[in-house]
Amino acid sequence: MFNSSDDSGATGELKGLIGKGMTVEGTLKFDGTVSIEGHIKGEVKSSGTLLAGEGCLIEAKINTGSIVVAGEVRGTIEAEKRVELKAPGKVIGDIITPTLIIGEGVIFEGNCIMTKKSAPDLKAVAGDVAAEETGD
Repeated sequence: MFNSSDDSGATGELKGLIGKGMTVEGTLKFDGTVSIEGHIKGEVKSSGTLLAGEGCLIEAKINTGSIVVAGEVRGTIEAEKRVELKAPGKVIGDIITPTLIIGEGVIFEGNCIMTKKSAPDLKAVAGDVAAEETGD
């Protein structure tokens, strides 16, 4: 489904695979491109690309460079570069990214913040807005 020559934003050689039937709980950290086809529960941290394949279930807070979702993600996605949702993908949770692509047939239930600022900058902006509203 995914390879390094497609136009999905996935770049580079595949560095790792969590296959069907595998479950990982805790914090997953990686560089490069990793494909998930199993179940992840916890947190994902990477500056690389996460490929969430059909049939996968990711229940996590995700902070990555880019992500392509064709499976199911439940949790917050913060992507520095882009988020691409492909059918039959399903995302239940919020997305923070400068670029969002949603294909036909995808289910997305949540909120999205799109800005040219990186995800860490958004937290500072949100704090400034909250302070202004409370008069602090």
